[in-house]
Amino acid sequence: MLLNIEHQTQYVFSDMVQYTIQQLRLTPRDGYGQQVKHWQIKVTGQLTPFEDAFGNLSHTLVIDQPHDSLLITVSGAVETGLETEQPEQALPPAIYLRDTPLTQADAAMAEFARPFANAPLTDLMHALRERMQYIKGATQVDTPASEAFRLGKGVCQDHAHAFIGCCRSLGLPARYVSGYLFTADGSLMQTHAWADVWQQEQWLCLDVSNGTLVNETHVRLAHGLDYRSASPVTGSRMGGGIEGMASVVSVNQQASRASPQDRERLLQQAQSAQQ
Repeated sequence: MLLNIEHQTQYVFSDMVQYTIQQLRLTPRDGYGQQVKHWQIKVTGQLTPFEDAFGNLSHTLVIDQPHDSLLITVSGAVETGLETEQPEQALPPAIYLRDTPLTQADAAMAEFARPFANAPLTDLMHALRERMQYIKGATQVDTPASEAFRLGKGVCQDHAHAFIGCCRSLGLPARYVSGYLFTADGSLMQTHAWADVWQQEQWLCLDVSNGTLVNETHVRLAHGLDYRSASPVTGSRMGGGIEGMASVVSVNQQASRASPQDRERLLQQAQSAQQ
């Protein structure tokens, strides 16, 4: 599939921001069955590219002039479903056995995972998906896997964190992946998350929320120990007061650009998030 992607993130602030610094993990790279045809980031500020510790193509964004809003737009085309080699590993797989506050398995998660120690990973994936319903708004970005597992509900981030925690409790290196997902009806208007598990000397990629192996509908952006180390945008600012943020993603097989009406709607969403 040749997928055309546009992703806009709008921030608005109640007061002027004097200084912003952000890390953008918004650039896909070749490998894992995908090839980037073209890609660009548009933002007001200074962009410095670099490769982070996990091997992700990243940028540091600095805005050192007063501002009360920030719009980040990325767009491009990625071909998926290809026979490509996995990129050279930036870190040894054993690094991904390391627990984090967002992924650490508690006793209940470890007990849940134990019967799947010698089973296919897809069995654990399906069992976890049945255990945790996909419900928006049930959790927050900082909800740990153990809490989402106890609640029995969450979103793709929670499914990925819980699955990673279960795999690590079984001694399997596992990592968090952020990216995009193509849906035929255009229903997913945000970034997506799944997990990689190191098995038989390669990474097996599983989308727990959809109960499937990662396929041509997925576009990988970044990976890390958890959401915090693979999040598309992280950073800090000086000033600004109350922040409002809205994000919208378009993934199509046809070239698509956001209309003026879409951009106005995005701004209104960000302003509403301040309240």
